[in-house]
Amino acid sequence: MYSEITTNKRKTWVIFVLFVGLVTGLSWILAQFLDQPLLTPYVLVGSLAYILITYYSASKLSLALNSAREIQKRDAPRLYRIVENLAITEGLPTPKVFIMHDKAPNAFATGRDPSHAAVCVTSGLLDIMNDQELQGVLAHELGHIKNYDIRVSMFAFAMVAAISLLADIMFRASWFSDSEDNKLFFIVGLLAALLAPLAAMLIQLAVSRQREYLADATGALATRYPEGLASALGKIKQHGSTIKQQNTSTAHLFFANPLKKGSISGLFSTHPPIDERIKRLQTMNTHQ
Repeated sequence: MYSEITTNKRKTWVIFVLFVGLVTGLSWILAQFLDQPLLTPYVLVGSLAYILITYYSASKLSLALNSAREIQKRDAPRLYRIVENLAITEGLPTPKVFIMHDKAPNAFATGRDPSHAAVCVTSGLLDIMNDQELQGVLAHELGHIKNYDIRVSMFAFAMVAAISLLADIMFRASWFSDSEDNKLFFIVGLLAALLAPLAAMLIQLAVSRQREYLADATGALATRYPEGLASALGKIKQHGSTIKQQNTSTAHLFFANPLKKGSISGLFSTHPPIDERIKRLQTMNTHQ
C-alpha cells in the first residue's frame, strides 16, 4: 500500500509537468497570435495561479455540484459512527461527512489530502445497505483518502479546468480578428476547446480504473470482511448507480459509475466492471 501511495504522489508530479508543457505551448500560440512575445510567461504564471485556486477549491466545488449537505453525528449516527471507526482503524483524521439526496446507491470521497478530506453518500445507499455493506463502501472511500487518490483526482480536475479556460480564451480571442493569417489560430483554438473535455476523460481514465481496484483491496483489508463490499457491489448492480445530477467532471470520484449508460462519457468509463470487482474481492477472500 505504501508503494501505491508513493506512486500516486509521483503521478501528481508527472501530471503537473505535462500540464506545464501543454500550457506553455498554448501560451506561446496565444502570444504569437496577439503579437506579444512577452505574454507567454504571464499567461503561464496566470494559469498556475488559476490551477492552485481551483485545486484548493475543487473539493467544495465537487460537493456543491452534487448538492451534497454536510451532516453532524446527531443527523445520521449510524453513518457517522461507521466513518469514525474506519478512520481510527486506518489511522486517518475523521473526514467531514456529507449526504446527497438521491435514490441511486452511490458514494464518493474528495479533498486534497487526508487532513482536508470528505466522504459523501447518497440517501439511497443508506436505505438499502446493511451495516456490513455500508462499512465496505465507506472503507473503499477511505481507501481513496489513505492512498492519496483524492489528491491526484483533484489535481487532474484543476489542471483540466485551467486548460479548458485557456482554450476558451484562445477561441474567443480569434473572434476579434479578421486577418487571414489568423485562420490557423482560430482552428487551433477551436480544436483546443473541443478536445479539452476529451483530455479530461483521458486523464481521469489514467488515474481511475486501477485506483478503484486498489481502494477495493484497501477497504477489504480494513474491514477484514470482503464479503460486505462484494455484497454492496451486487446490490448496486441490481438497483443501478445512475444519479439524477449528471456531472461528467465529478463522475470519476464516485464508488460506481453515476452516468447514464449509452452516453458518450460511458465510452470512457472511469470505473471497472462491477462483476470484475466482485470477482477480485471473492478471490481475495478465498486466500485469507
